[in-house]
Amino acid sequence: MDLRTRTSLFCGALAIAIAASVMLRGRSRQHVFVAGFAADMGFWYLAQSLYHAEGGDLWVRFTALLAVLLPQLALHLFEAILPLPERRSLLLQVAGALLIPMVVLVLSPLHTHPWVRAGVIVYVFGLIGAGLWALFLRGERGVSREMKRRVRFLSMSGALAAAASLADFLWFVDAPLPPVGAVLSIVFLFVLAESIARERLVDVYEMLGMVVISTPLAFALAGIFYLFVVLFGSQTVYLNAVLGAIVVLIIFEPLRDRVADYIHKVIVLERADLERAVTAARRELSNVLKIEEMGQVVGACLASSHRVTRAGLYLRDPLSPDFVRRSYFGPRSPERLDGASLRPFLEDLTAAPSILLEQVATEAARHRGLGEAVAADAKERVLGAAEQLGELNRGVVLAVRSRNQVLLGFLVVVDERVSDAFSTEDVALLESLAVQIGVVIDNSRQYSEMQAQERLVALGQMAAGLAHEIRNPLSAIKGAAQLLNEPGDGPGLDTVSLEFVGIITEEVERLDRVVNSVLNYARPSQGTAEAVDVNVVIQRTLQLLGPSLGGIDVALSLNEDLPKLGIDAERLRQVLINLLQNAAEAMGGEGAVRVSTQLVGAGGPMSRVEIAVSDEGPGISPAVGRNLFVPFATTKATGTGLGLAISQRVIREVGGDIEVVSRADEGATFTVLLPVVDGAGADTAVSDGRADRLP
Repeated sequence: MDLRTRTSLFCGALAIAIAASVMLRGRSRQHVFVAGFAADMGFWYLAQSLYHAEGGDLWVRFTALLAVLLPQLALHLFEAILPLPERRSLLLQVAGALLIPMVVLVLSPLHTHPWVRAGVIVYVFGLIGAGLWALFLRGERGVSREMKRRVRFLSMSGALAAAASLADFLWFVDAPLPPVGAVLSIVFLFVLAESIARERLVDVYEMLGMVVISTPLAFALAGIFYLFVVLFGSQTVYLNAVLGAIVVLIIFEPLRDRVADYIHKVIVLERADLERAVTAARRELSNVLKIEEMGQVVGACLASSHRVTRAGLYLRDPLSPDFVRRSYFGPRSPERLDGASLRPFLEDLTAAPSILLEQVATEAARHRGLGEAVAADAKERVLGAAEQLGELNRGVVLAVRSRNQVLLGFLVVVDERVSDAFSTEDVALLESLAVQIGVVIDNSRQYSEMQAQERLVALGQMAAGLAHEIRNPLSAIKGAAQLLNEPGDGPGLDTVSLEFVGIITEEVERLDRVVNSVLNYARPSQGTAEAVDVNVVIQRTLQLLGPSLGGIDVALSLNEDLPKLGIDAERLRQVLINLLQNAAEAMGGEGAVRVSTQLVGAGGPMSRVEIAVSDEGPGISPAVGRNLFVPFATTKATGTGLGLAISQRVIREVGGDIEVVSRADEGATFTVLLPVVDGAGADTAVSDGRADRLP
């Protein structure tokens, strides 16, 4: 058995194995025609091997008949890969018209005539070449870059395989060429089968890289084995095979790494650009602590990647459920997004690291076409919510989360030049960038808290000195004023002097309250945690404040099934007094305040009691909101700016937090979040479980 016979037999068996593996993977039109094409080629090579081994007119006719079927199957396969939407391909019609005459010709006594054989070759490779060109043109007219690249890849590899097969086919006209084309044709069949099985083109490129590596190594192994047979003889076949395998194993790994790196840089150049930009941005973000600087780094990263035409980074507004744009790239995107309208969109984003809005639109259309109304409605609600994004509403949305997996915001990236612009690997790279953004926000919050702690230490040291240096003179001044105000044996003070003494006394008391406020804020808690009924504390606070609230109506909505909490009742009352007095002042002494309590996450690790105080005032402006809990920042003429700062510290000392939601002309809601601790009672130690907030 000569070399061509053995090669044809081996390649035929491999082609039939590929056909079987494709059919085991699926039954779609693409699977069927790939399997049919591979099977036809496999039997064609087997027929060749039988002809070379046994001779005979039967195998010549059988080989020619299988060759006639090759372009028919190839054209149907190309049509299945990228079908024409409205009509049958003209090329398919021409091939169908030529099929019967060609079958008759190869089965007739004229099949041995050189012109008939030449006609078969022209028919086979002419139709396959025309089919590949038509497929390439249809792919170039497509809107999806992913499909364009896939079709280009298949057209290029198909043309190379056709050329190799043509060279191998020339034995049919007595051209004595080595059977290299048979091996390359099998390689193409393998690539074709894998390209149909793999959804993303990047996977196909990586697979092609392995083929590029493995094919020369296979030829190298065969060459080494042949050299050892020539040098040492055929009696040591096993030893020759072992020596050849050892040589290939030695050179395989460095060669594989070198070729894989080259393929990564050249064939998948765009992904390499994106990966390089994201890696550089993540490295730079590791040293960033300011949100504004983070936005600049992210924008520069997306610009340098050459893969994005516009983008927007949105973070949750700490004073409302809305999302505010903190950075953008490309044309200006919406500055503020309504959180309530985004709810369906946010629910999907909470459950997944990213959303491909184009894919959601495709799935919605598919569900609608299949009559699955519920699934289609859900997808369409997400798309409707995403309309707020404006021109970003068909991009990739990437969740930005804290370490505790709380959704802090999202990054949207768009490539408007084409649809289906980002592969799975691209999205994974962008997700890693979103994770790094979340880390920066966490670090920024911790840095702000560390700065606040440092300020607190300095303030405590200053407060201790103030308490001594100011209180003693204040006591003397107050005592002297009181003595002047007391009736004596002589004539008393006139009316004007008494008024001045009263002013001195009031101002001394106000200064004393300021000193006490500073001390309360700066020094550690002196309260004792005890089992407290929150509702009772609220009701008692309202009884104490009743007269001072003036014309304010207070509406209570208290959950009667709340657990008791481990907190000092007097300090909680201090927090409620601050919030209620602020609400009354915000409404100018007229309107209604609503106080409500509820239990959230009952029985779970994040179980907590929420106390909400809502007013009907003008709301809190963004400028004021940024400094709401900053000590000494106040808009009141006589305020110290320590009320909310002290309240926040009291609540955070027991592992809770205070959140604020406010909109212009709609009032503000301050929500006190208190964690539920098992066995809360006297002297209960509560761990720090602060809620995640933007700095």
